[in-house]
Amino acid sequence: MRDTTDLSLRQREMLKMIRDFALEYGYPPTVRQIGKVVGISSTSVVSYNLGVLQRKGYLTRDREISRGLRLIGEERPAEIKPAPIGAHVAGIPLLGFIAAGEPLPIPESDFWQSTFERIAVSADIVKNPEEVYALQVRGTSMIDALIGDGDIVIMRHQKDAENGEMVAAWLKDEKATTLKRIYWEKGRSLIRLQPANPTMEPIYVHPSNLEIQGKVIAVIRRLS
Repeated sequence: MRDTTDLSLRQREMLKMIRDFALEYGYPPTVRQIGKVVGISSTSVVSYNLGVLQRKGYLTRDREISRGLRLIGEERPAEIKPAPIGAHVAGIPLLGFIAAGEPLPIPESDFWQSTFERIAVSADIVKNPEEVYALQVRGTSMIDALIGDGDIVIMRHQKDAENGEMVAAWLKDEKATTLKRIYWEKGRSLIRLQPANPTMEPIYVHPSNLEIQGKVIAVIRRLS
C-alpha cells in the first residue's frame, strides 16, 4: 500500500473509506456517503479533498457520474469502478433540495456553483438528460401525491405548466422555492400553489412574483 504521509488525517480517512467501501460493495461511494462516514457535512469540502487526492495521484475521478471514483495502484482495481451508466441508464444532476411545505430560501453563497452528484435514472423516463435535473424533497406537503420527505423528484426544465401540474415554484420576493401543484384560477389575480396535504393551506402569489423552474416528470421513492 502506498505511503500516505503527505496527506492530512481527513484525506487519509477519506481514502480508507473509499477503499473499504469499494472492496465491500464492488463499486465506490458517492460524495455524500464519504462525507457521512468521515464526518464532513459539506459536499464542497469533500469534493475539495477528493481534488487533492486526485492531484496527488491517489485516485481518478469522473465528475459526470455519482460514483466516478477509482483508486490508483490498488491490488484489485477491477473492484473499484464507477456504477455503470450505459445505453439504458441516464446520469442526471442532483442539484440539492426543494421544500414540500413552507418555501425554503436559497443560500446566498456559492452553493449552486458546487460540484453536484449525478444519479442514474432509466432512459425510458429521461429521453433527453440535458433537459432534466433532480431535487431531494424536504417536507410532507405533497404526501397525498405519494411524495414524501427524502424522496427525489425528477424535474424537466420548463417555464410554464398546465393547471394541476406539479412544479418547482420560485417565489421571487421571498427568494425561495417550493414544490406544489399550480392553478390559474378564473376571476382571480393570484396563482394558487396547492399542497397535497389536508393539514396545510395553499399559497397564493401574484404572477409577477412567480417563476416556474421545472415540472415533475418522475419520483424516486425513499424506502424506509
